[in-house]
Amino acid sequence: MIAHNLGFPRIGAGRELKFALERYWRGETDLNRLEAVGRDLRERHWRQQQAAGLDWVPVGDFSFYDQVLDHSAMFGVVPERFGWEGGQVGIDLYFRMARGRAPTGAPAAACEMTKWFDTNYHYLVPEVVKGQRFALSSHRLFDQVAEAKALGMPFKPVLIGPLTWLWLAKGKGEPFDRLTLLNGLLKVYGEVLERLAEAGAEWVQMDEPVLVQDLPTAWKQAFESAYHRFQSVPVKILLTTYFGALDENLSLAAGLPTAGLHVDLVRAPHQLPAVLDRLPPYKVLSLGMVDGRNVWRSDLDAALEKLTLAIDRMGSERVWVAPSCSLLHVPVDLEPEQDLDEELRGWLAFATQKLHEVDLLKRALEEGAEVVEDELTRSRRAIESRRHSRRIHRPEVAKRLAAVSEQMLRRHSPYAERRPLQRARLKLPRFPTTTIGSFPQTPAIRKARRDRREGAIDETTYVAFMRAEIARVVQRQEAYGLDMLVHGEPERNDMVEYFGEQLEGFAFTRFGWVQSYGSRCVKPPIIYGDVSRPAPMTVDYITYTQSLTDRPVKGMLTGPVTLLNWSYVRDDQPRSVICMQIALALRDEVLDLEAAGIKAIQIDEAALREGLPLRLSDWQRYLEWTVRAFRLASSGVRDETQIHTHMCYSEFNDIIDAIAEMDADVITIETSRSQMELLDAFVDFEYPNEIGPGVYDIHSPNIPTVEEMVRLMKLAAQRIPPDRLWVNPDCGLKTRSWNEVEPTLRNMVKAAQVLRNEF
Repeated sequence: MIAHNLGFPRIGAGRELKFALERYWRGETDLNRLEAVGRDLRERHWRQQQAAGLDWVPVGDFSFYDQVLDHSAMFGVVPERFGWEGGQVGIDLYFRMARGRAPTGAPAAACEMTKWFDTNYHYLVPEVVKGQRFALSSHRLFDQVAEAKALGMPFKPVLIGPLTWLWLAKGKGEPFDRLTLLNGLLKVYGEVLERLAEAGAEWVQMDEPVLVQDLPTAWKQAFESAYHRFQSVPVKILLTTYFGALDENLSLAAGLPTAGLHVDLVRAPHQLPAVLDRLPPYKVLSLGMVDGRNVWRSDLDAALEKLTLAIDRMGSERVWVAPSCSLLHVPVDLEPEQDLDEELRGWLAFATQKLHEVDLLKRALEEGAEVVEDELTRSRRAIESRRHSRRIHRPEVAKRLAAVSEQMLRRHSPYAERRPLQRARLKLPRFPTTTIGSFPQTPAIRKARRDRREGAIDETTYVAFMRAEIARVVQRQEAYGLDMLVHGEPERNDMVEYFGEQLEGFAFTRFGWVQSYGSRCVKPPIIYGDVSRPAPMTVDYITYTQSLTDRPVKGMLTGPVTLLNWSYVRDDQPRSVICMQIALALRDEVLDLEAAGIKAIQIDEAALREGLPLRLSDWQRYLEWTVRAFRLASSGVRDETQIHTHMCYSEFNDIIDAIAEMDADVITIETSRSQMELLDAFVDFEYPNEIGPGVYDIHSPNIPTVEEMVRLMKLAAQRIPPDRLWVNPDCGLKTRSWNEVEPTLRNMVKAAQVLRNEF
């Protein structure tokens, strides 16, 4: 029986890749050192996976920024604005595509970034044009194969499949059908596969997660023609699907001329019988039995039952065992988390432990369950402990949730009646300016939080430091001329973690980092039990901020859907129930802020779109309960209190009606990287409330000019009435430096002044 892995976290247990990248971007180290860190991480991770008993280790899952961007570079898909003249795509060109800037080369607008299916990982959207030419333009994958081969690793190269890459791409310029580019793209894929075969690859993992989505007929037919062209290549292809069930695409996937098929039995356990019925007798079947998306221990007995069913039908030589998807989405190792409560820690498994679970399943089936009985017994005890723990279920939370009424989900009056009341109270000019919430997190701020956590300073000293930081931020905003201010969030380590630390039912790790994009890492909380709010979370700092200025200050909260989607969530009850519990806790906070005199409250729902199910048939139910959760959190306030929300780096055009149903008075969204493309939805849909389309791409160090911002806002004004437009950045500014933020916000205020004069 073969045990293998689909991908491993690339950042390193100590976030070595993050720090190496940022040193390189700042010019503090050279490319040789960056490459050395990459080699060290790859070798460490390969050896770790080999030691865990894997028969194949993935090669090509490592990336200096993003695996989709890696493929774009490999295919020579570089937008014209980067001035590439052919040849190899060098590392600085690669970073300019990702960030807009690198140690060498002229700055340019970075490529658009959005979410990888329904995860919180961001990929760089490939930009293709009519007649796009493809050419093999990067050797990094082949270099990594050579490294693995030299180390004696049993390697399995990993590629994003041609249809998935093309599906994720976005056409630019003259409209055209992306499928017209498939033949040219397949020629490069053929070259890649030939070179991998020459390098000694026996198997190639071809990731086609798009197969778990609804596909047009033309794309299904394209799968058949594409994979028939690969039959002449002397490598075996493992067609790899994950994040859902194949369902109506099962016959297509099973019938393609590949040597094997991988399916996700964590997200879609029901599909196993149908897969067994449809799979041809010459193919291997890889079963994703260990959850690559969540941190709970696997139920090994349930996994063994499914694996045994497959083996009884197919024989052990045709059944492989693996995680459900790449382990990119979970932290590296649970072992350092010695501060976690012992019972809770026993319920968890991170990437390293998940490899051990894969190996345990293989050994139990090959050598007999009695050989690993001790490990199986420990697993059973952990599963039972979690199932019956008193800390999970709290009757008072269930009782309060049951009492939620429909009236609690609606504002007192419609937006048209609220709007004049809010305008009279806030006294804002046309094209009001604001920011999304956070300001740069300086080394001094991080040190203060660390000193407090480690006991080096007391609470009084810590609060005094944070108040001083807030006062400085207020003075800066007033000097820039911003109309609605924020407190800058110096006390917040993360927009989810900060709130989760103050809510019952959440737990936190010290080292549980995962990659969000590039060098950006997040440490998702773990929702293990019923959620409630013991005490106010933000009121003190927000009311202090408002006391420093006559301008309105926004209260800043993370919304219920985002707290849910950016956490590792318990899997013993519906996500909708957990989300409504969080919404009730936030409702209490919103009402406390209003009672304290705060006139505007922002409830960020950055993750609303990413949780959208991959199948269209499941959208309506998801959107219904997520909108209800937002409205439960936000609808208790008076008409004159202005509710804001923020969403970023997702496609919203197809859910714009649900966003309108949220009934926020003001929504701010990311639009600068897409050059306001996201506002196309407003051509046909008359969005009823106010909107702030971002004019400052905060994920790039580039400083936009006044003219650029005015141009973007004029594009927005073609779709949204000017008197309902706000001017703001795409997202929070915590990852930027003050020397970038200050000139940009001054430009943004000047842009608003230009717009007021012209409109």
